[in-house]
Amino acid sequence: MNAHHPGVMRGRAARLAVPAGVLAAVAGAFAYVGTVDPNEAGHYPVCPLLRLTGLYCPGCGGLRSAHAVVHGDLLAALQANAPAVLGYVGFAALWTVWVVRAVRGRPLRIDPPPVLLWSLGALLLVFTVVRNLPFGGWLHP
Repeated sequence: MNAHHPGVMRGRAARLAVPAGVLAAVAGAFAYVGTVDPNEAGHYPVCPLLRLTGLYCPGCGGLRSAHAVVHGDLLAALQANAPAVLGYVGFAALWTVWVVRAVRGRPLRIDPPPVLLWSLGALLLVFTVVRNLPFGGWLHP
């Protein structure tokens, strides 16, 4: 079949519907966070772990990080929550692979080796512990 055939185009559009929907949802969330400043008190709820224990979770600063990314301030985004910025980049890369595979008619298969998942978990744990120690103040959001 030819790429200009209506059936092929409908199939491609159907395969791209879910990635497009995911992108629309993520873009909408980033647009909202970019518009409603998380640096101003009262716009978002306080992290429950921070409120109850005074400890920063690995996600603390993620909204401020997203706000800074939307406004093009990469340094502020990294200072607010560097792992979140890496997560945004990882999402963008994974989404791009998803779209390319969908266009080619191939399914997206995500099968990371367990060592990768354990390593990511360990890095987030170390990040969380260090940011809550006295010398880890530079990792506070």
